Amino acid sequence: MTRYVRKVSLTGHNILNNHIETTIDQVRASHPEAIESVVHFREEPTLIVAATYLLDVCNLLRFDSSLDYSLLVDIAAVDHYPNEPRFSLSYILHALEKNARIRLQVKLPGKSPEVSSVTECWKSAEWPEREAFDMMGINFVGHPDLRRILMPADWDGHPLRKDYPLGYEEVQFSFNWEEIDSKKDYAKE
Repeated sequence: MTRYVRKVSLTGHNILNNHIETTIDQVRASHPEAIESVVHFREEPTLIVAATYLLDVCNLLRFDSSLDYSLLVDIAAVDHYPNEPRFSLSYILHALEKNARIRLQVKLPGKSPEVSSVTECWKSAEWPEREAFDMMGINFVGHPDLRRILMPADWDGHPLRKDYPLGYEEVQFSFNWEEIDSKKDYAKE
């Protein structure tokens, strides 16, 4: 029986680590108070950035030719209710030339969460920011078209917040279908 072994080159891995370390060093050098901490998970670093410095850090990562994080992969919002800071926003960035990925995370308070929009760095941020606004109620200052994207314009509240009231409809089973059926709108006519 022939056994195939895949040889892995570590040179690309070292280049990737060097680029990420260079990225972190350049952010620290240009904005010393911007990075609150750096967390590594599965060889992907997360820079915890102070909300007031987010746009400055994004401008550096996007427009510095030695870094060139030209692709915003996604923006994700998380509600940590009842803990404070309540919200966290994660920005996943990719440097295409270096094949390097980095994550920025910003923590926001529960009362009036707001952060600068990064649409001036990446046009692709428009819709994920609108989604985070619509579902979580996070305000993106400087966004060119911040309005609801999934819910109707007159909707009250933000449905992905953990304190949003849950609505439900009882499930019909063979033992309770008559009781539930009698509560339906069509049964009242």
